Amino acid sequence: MAKMKTTRTKAKATDGKDVRKLIAQNKKARHDYVILDTFECGIVLTGTEVKSLRQGRASLVDGFAQIEGAEVWLHNVHIPEYAQGTWTNHAARRKRKLLLHRVEIDKLIGKTQESGHTLVPLQLYFYRGKAKVEIALAKGKKEYDKRQTLRERQDRKEADRVISAVKRRQRGTVG
Repeated sequence: MAKMKTTRTKAKATDGKDVRKLIAQNKKARHDYVILDTFECGIVLTGTEVKSLRQGRASLVDGFAQIEGAEVWLHNVHIPEYAQGTWTNHAARRKRKLLLHRVEIDKLIGKTQESGHTLVPLQLYFYRGKAKVEIALAKGKKEYDKRQTLRERQDRKEADRVISAVKRRQRGTVG
């Protein structure tokens, strides 16, 4: 009897591994800065930091990234101490190294030397089991820019409200 050739298809990685598991988000950064470009970075962490992040505990509020030499470092990001940690526990606000490609670092070095540009963390999340940080090359907004953005957002919400009300009325008369 001849052997039948069986082919196995690899299972798609859609079993939840390709999904971002958000840990912390810096909503204020989008209000205070104009986002010019974003980068996804790996982050060098200790074991207790990873365990603390897996519990969903972190804060990006005062965080910023800085280029020192040819490396990018994340400062002032608060990852609280792991509750079950021992003497090997980490400092909550230590600086952490970000992992980027050389081309990306060179691009950031050129852009951050321009006046008013900075690097701010937007999100901290797990992707495929690895902790990642989304940092943004940003330029600070003036006070009147912030007010203009809020006004545009309110106008858009009001327009959406009116449109949905009109659609609701039309559905009521037709149906």
